[in-house]
Amino acid sequence: MRIPFNDLATPHASIVEDVVAEVRALAGNSRFIGGPAVESFEQDFAAYCGTTHAVGVANGTDAIELTLRALGIGGGDEVLVPANTFIATASAVAATGATPVFVDVDPVSLLVTPATLEAGKTERTAAVIPVHLYGHMVPPADVLPFAAKHGLAVLEDSAQAHGADAPAQHDGLGEKVRAGSYGVAGTFSFYPGKNLGAWGDGGAVVTDDAQLASRIRSLANHGRSEGTDHYEHRYIGRNSRLDALQATVLRRKLADLDAATAQRRRVASVYAEALAAHGIPMVAPLPGVDSAWHLLVARVPGREQVRRLLDEAGIGTGVHYPVPCHRQHAYATDQTVSLPAAEQAATEIVSLPFFPHLRDEEVAFVADHLAKAIAAL
Repeated sequence: MRIPFNDLATPHASIVEDVVAEVRALAGNSRFIGGPAVESFEQDFAAYCGTTHAVGVANGTDAIELTLRALGIGGGDEVLVPANTFIATASAVAATGATPVFVDVDPVSLLVTPATLEAGKTERTAAVIPVHLYGHMVPPADVLPFAAKHGLAVLEDSAQAHGADAPAQHDGLGEKVRAGSYGVAGTFSFYPGKNLGAWGDGGAVVTDDAQLASRIRSLANHGRSEGTDHYEHRYIGRNSRLDALQATVLRRKLADLDAATAQRRRVASVYAEALAAHGIPMVAPLPGVDSAWHLLVARVPGREQVRRLLDEAGIGTGVHYPVPCHRQHAYATDQTVSLPAAEQAATEIVSLPFFPHLRDEEVAFVADHLAKAIAAL
């Protein structure tokens, strides 16, 4: 049995004909940049996220950078970022001229907490970016009171959390909020491997702030002023637009996203039982959070040998992420900084094969071989 780390081909097979038909129509009207395809997807995605506005952009990194710029965050400012995120979160901050300040995370959930955020705050802090890692949301109650206390903007990095939900309050009762909807804005990546993935790059910002959405849209389109002459530019902008082809694909896939997420949650529950039977810890969402389950991550000793043994058994794996941001060469300005939870996790985490159509017997095969690999250390 060979089990890949991910399988993008199978779910696309059922939608190819639908997408091709829409692409033919797109070729006929030649509205390749902007136009009805992008506008329709933006409306649908905003509604899906529970926000008023969505602005399509070229990728998830741009989504963060453009939002920070639209908020007026730049040189002289600091932005709190978890150390165990993909480097794009940090590079987007740096691209504005602001400084990413890396903070530690809870040693079990691997998410930021009020205490870890407080430890990183200075008088220059202007914003905090909670990252919904692996699809597991950082609940708003773990971020919003801290941000309100210090007058900080909250920008959710939801690149791995399309469709995740979390309790609105600490007690976990009552209504839930969707990823991207509780901060001043939420940012998304539509990289092909994401839960809602395009057939290329793409990203979006969702928000309830009409003025912020308008400014982001302008910055992403050469700083043009909406509703005015094509050659009137209010801001120093750039070219970061979601093209109509990707919007067409995304809108079609959005219709199936809830069903795919339900399948991911089912597979995750099978994994949880199988790994628990072998005493292997798994990174799980916090109580009350309905994760999008972008990745299925276990924690193991001797990771590189374990991965080698799994590879020999035909099992694909990944590591998200092996080097914390504050230890990356580009950002390691102070080697004395210690963020122990993120550093420890980086040596132990391994991402296991995970996709909506993974079969129960394949999960059992992975869990059994993982247990054997650990026993062989």
